[in-house]
Amino acid sequence: MLFLALVSCLLYCTVGAEKSDALHDVWDFTESCLLTVWQNRLCVYTTAAVLIGVWFTVNMLLKKKKMVDPISPRLDKSVKNQKLSPETEKVIHVSGVKVFYGSQTGTAKGFAEELAGDVSAQGIQCEVIDMKDYDPEDRLAEECTSKMLCVFLVATYTDGQPTESAEWFCKWLEEASTDFRYGKTFLKGMRYAVFGLGNSVYVGHYNTVSKNIDKWLWMLSAARIMTRGEGDCNVVKSRHGSVQADFQAWKTKFLNRLQALAKGEKKACSGKCKSSSCKNKKKHKEEAEDGQSHAEKNSSEEELMESSSDAESSAEEEKAHGSVIDMEDLGNVMNRMKKAKRMEGDEEDSQRVKLSKQNGVRKSESEEERREMITPALRDALTKQGYKLIGSHSGVKLCRWTKSMLRGRGGCYKHTFYGIESHRCMETTPSLACANKCVFCWRHHTNPVGTEWRWKMDPAEKIIQEAVENHKNMIRQFRGVPGVRPERFEEGLTVKHCALSLVGEPIMYPEINSFLRLLHQQNISSFLVTNAQFPEEIRSLVPVTQLYVSVDASTKDSLKKIDRPLFKDFWQRFLDSLRALGEKQQRTVYRLTLVKAWNVDELKAYADLIALGQPDFIEVKGVTYCGESSASSLTMANVPWHEEVIYFVQQLANLLPDYEIACEHEHSNCLLLAHHKFKVDGEWWTWIDYERFQERVQEYEESGGTKSFSAMDYMAKTPSWAIFGARERGFDPSDTRFQRKNKTKDISGC
Repeated sequence: MLFLALVSCLLYCTVGAEKSDALHDVWDFTESCLLTVWQNRLCVYTTAAVLIGVWFTVNMLLKKKKMVDPISPRLDKSVKNQKLSPETEKVIHVSGVKVFYGSQTGTAKGFAEELAGDVSAQGIQCEVIDMKDYDPEDRLAEECTSKMLCVFLVATYTDGQPTESAEWFCKWLEEASTDFRYGKTFLKGMRYAVFGLGNSVYVGHYNTVSKNIDKWLWMLSAARIMTRGEGDCNVVKSRHGSVQADFQAWKTKFLNRLQALAKGEKKACSGKCKSSSCKNKKKHKEEAEDGQSHAEKNSSEEELMESSSDAESSAEEEKAHGSVIDMEDLGNVMNRMKKAKRMEGDEEDSQRVKLSKQNGVRKSESEEERREMITPALRDALTKQGYKLIGSHSGVKLCRWTKSMLRGRGGCYKHTFYGIESHRCMETTPSLACANKCVFCWRHHTNPVGTEWRWKMDPAEKIIQEAVENHKNMIRQFRGVPGVRPERFEEGLTVKHCALSLVGEPIMYPEINSFLRLLHQQNISSFLVTNAQFPEEIRSLVPVTQLYVSVDASTKDSLKKIDRPLFKDFWQRFLDSLRALGEKQQRTVYRLTLVKAWNVDELKAYADLIALGQPDFIEVKGVTYCGESSASSLTMANVPWHEEVIYFVQQLANLLPDYEIACEHEHSNCLLLAHHKFKVDGEWWTWIDYERFQERVQEYEESGGTKSFSAMDYMAKTPSWAIFGARERGFDPSDTRFQRKNKTKDISGC
């Protein structure tokens, strides 16, 4: 300031007085301008406000542009001027898909691999993860920020529990969903979809695991991208005919949803917007009018296929009804729900086929609409196992003992105990379905399950005709095979015995009595095995050459653990079946399968069950190990040695004063306890006079059931080599024992 003052002073001195008038003029002009501004200050303030508003608007627009534009404004000028590539401009909405599976039999794993292949085909990275190899505590939270989609394909196992591989994942997720330390928003940002695999015949446990996972993820604020899908192994109630078809339908919807998410699209407008400016409203209306019938069909199908949680359903209802339902409309809504439920119940009743004493089938109008028991996937699996499938629910297979006896290498234990000619025995079943899922099932649970007959039904005549023909064709394949005895080959072409023990529960077949009568008319003896879950059907059976009941355990807990029955009242049904067996006059057998460490310590309980049913014979057999199976935890450690089976039978015989060990078949690890009434003059008569049986059963049919007969009417003397304690140990001396070196064990047989 001092410097400016000196300069001004020097200028004033040099310019002189003549310049003073000019300076005064400048000051007067400035003063007049300032005065004018002050007098018009309102206009100035308005102009300033407008300029500030424009500046604020421009800044807001620039900020929005920065949020979309990933390029920072501070980048180098050359980078800013350079045109951005399409890859840089593209925003990634889905970085990939993780498919988690929890499987027991391998079905969920197969679905996971199939889904991963289809996702990868869309150019999206996909990873398949076994739940047992994934630690949710350390890694699940990462999915909230990874932009990954998590898909869960989970099966429901026994009693609604998760499979072994998914057990820890489910346990942690359940605890986290209710643990305040994680909080309700622990998984916020995670996106997921769930598909469950279950069987609706397990009432109360159907797809429980998938429902729980869906619920727990939702409780932790994870976002569901689509409603939960449910696959049903019960072909009768399956929405699309099988669990595979259910998965295909759900997968198609998932892939469509995935494509929409990858493009950044939100959920499509439903056309129910209240605003008149909705562009899609008119379009939806036109589409609805053009394809009303098609829409009704698909909407009902989708509604049945999928099941969303209550939260999602209520949210959609709120959006559709403006969050409020009028009291006047509430009654209409309830009436529609009741009507739909009543119609569904009527439809189920019309399609259900009850098992009756007369084996009459109540034909319904929807007979042709019933589904086949054998799905395409099941047909492929059983065909690979050597089954010759008949119609839609039956099958026949060549027993390994049939092959053995054709070559003169010995017969099965039924040959030793009852005189069956194994090379003339046909092993078949009119029902592949079963009401149990036993841990030692040699079919590895490839057959369907059910508690009643609700499938299409083939006539008994067709089943027997095709079963015999298929059996003969399999026998003909042994023509010219080295070692096959010519006389036995010729005999084998004429079926003499039928073992209804191939797989499943033959007594479920509504025309089982007609089936048995047709067998007897062709002079074929019948050996029927049931799992003791259908007592009324046992009572209504016509005479059978020999009727078996599988007694796999002697207590309620062990039976549930070993047989894994479908019925809730399985124990009462089991006991009633044993009582029903005791009412039969023909030959009856208890069939005990010993599983070491599972049911070999229940001697007293077994004795009580034997007293309940009073069977003629008791077969005690060590369990056969059928190889590793994901559906069972059975190992070779559970197979008892033959000496252990003998010890068990001896201890059991000590508790049964009316029974004694009669026969032994060492090769099958099996012994026979027989009632003392079959020991005549110190000699056992456990064999069967098959010609005498055919005569007796013919008289029974001709008399209309009034002329009955008993097991004592067609018994035959047991040969000495079949008696327990004989040197042959149950091996027929007319045959030659054959031992293979490094043989691959054949587990087929009855």
